[in-house]
Amino acid sequence: MKIHKKIVVNEENKPVEVVITYDEWLKIEQALQSIEKGVSREQLQEYAGAMHIEEEPLEYQRRVRSEWK
Repeated sequence: MKIHKKIVVNEENKPVEVVITYDEWLKIEQALQSIEKGVSREQLQEYAGAMHIEEEPLEYQRRVRSEWK
């Protein structure tokens, strides 16, 4: 998303404000709301299912995590 912004500076030439169009603000607000909601149930459905392993789940988890080191 391209944002057309104007940076307002104070007397010391330090940025103090940003001005954007209202339409761009609405797009930013919508994007932030999507992030706050997190992943939707439909998006997670792709990963749903059972994992079939031969070993104890806790041992499997420890083994796999030790590989990350």
